[in-house]
Amino acid sequence: MSVQGIEYEELAERFGTPLYVYDGDVLSEAIAGLRRALHPKLEFFYSLKANPNISVFDVLRAGGARAEVSSLVELRTVLAAGTEPENIIFLGPGKSERELVACLEAGIYAIVCESFAELDQIEQLAAERDVRQRVLLRVNPEVAIGGSRLTMGGKPRQFGIDEAQVLSAGNLPKKYSHADVAGVQVYLGTRILDAEVVGKNTRYILDLADRVADSTGIRLDTVDIGGGLGVAYFEGEEDIDPGEVAAQINPQLEAFAASHPDTRLIMESGRYLAGRCGTYVIGVRYVKESMGERFAVADGGTHHHMAAVGIGSFVKRNFPAALLSRRADQAGEPESWNVTGPLCTPNDSILKHAQLPPLQPGDLLGILCSGAYGPSASPGLFLSHGFPAEVLVVDGTAHLVRRRDEPEDLMSPQILYRNALPAEGSGPATTGAA
Repeated sequence: MSVQGIEYEELAERFGTPLYVYDGDVLSEAIAGLRRALHPKLEFFYSLKANPNISVFDVLRAGGARAEVSSLVELRTVLAAGTEPENIIFLGPGKSERELVACLEAGIYAIVCESFAELDQIEQLAAERDVRQRVLLRVNPEVAIGGSRLTMGGKPRQFGIDEAQVLSAGNLPKKYSHADVAGVQVYLGTRILDAEVVGKNTRYILDLADRVADSTGIRLDTVDIGGGLGVAYFEGEEDIDPGEVAAQINPQLEAFAASHPDTRLIMESGRYLAGRCGTYVIGVRYVKESMGERFAVADGGTHHHMAAVGIGSFVKRNFPAALLSRRADQAGEPESWNVTGPLCTPNDSILKHAQLPPLQPGDLLGILCSGAYGPSASPGLFLSHGFPAEVLVVDGTAHLVRRRDEPEDLMSPQILYRNALPAEGSGPATTGAA
């Protein structure tokens, strides 16, 4: 098993395990495939929450992806990668004042506003700096269109402003002079594998955008149709086909662009762009039997890959996995294995009853389709193990793009109180830090 001609055993020997390995060719093809298939007016904003590694983003940026960020560090990451401010939007239901000020100072294209209270704060902060900041209203739609693995509309949510509240808000340009409300964003669901669902979502959002503009008097500089394109992880699933998505939404986008020639059309994508590029490489430390079941205890677990628990399912479903050792073609007939990590919890199960060749200490296992929501959605500090190394392979060369946490990294931020002098004027901790 190899990536761009480099065997995983070589990568494990060079960088150690556990280890995330990202294939730059898969990243490049993911963004290129969307750009080939979908309407040329549609711009793709990569959601850094899926995988915030600066080098992963840089490969996608080189392929034409813009940036959707949700924290101060993500904002600094995309700016450090060379992203132009006009290609950055900032989302999130609980933005701090520090984050909002950073957006204003960087001059990003738009802040996606998720409440009227936040809109008031943007207005105040922008007025204090005598600037106008473009704002997109995130609308929590009244409907929920089936077909998403996680539906984001039609229910009470912390995300966005309810559709009815937006439509009854009155003339917003008259109320706000520094918060330049000039577009909408709607996100109806995620992990969508059915192109027809994307088509229905898009139809609803484009219609809603016009209704919002008519009722509030805002310009439609931008309509963000969300995204949510999924990746096939489990048995019986298939990756969504960009060509089928194009057949559903390109005619809609063409008609909307014809009547709104100056409106920027945005689709967000995180999991779809990054998910298939990654392999979580772990080493088997011990094998054992317990009450008739086989266990392989590995050096990596759910503290690095919480998504492998099953992505919210009550029933454990395995990510695709493979034996990466060079002896795999001679390993024997598959049998049932439970693969667990080093954590002191029964929940640390990466694979359950997975069909794998007979395993032995020293084997390498790969959890495939692990490029999205790996370290970024995992409790890496549980048991103080820290986060793993990350490697990106580009043009046949492996690059270390994040070094693994060492004990010194985890100890250095901690302060033993009896050795520390109280800070002058110290008092109760405050909230609201970015």
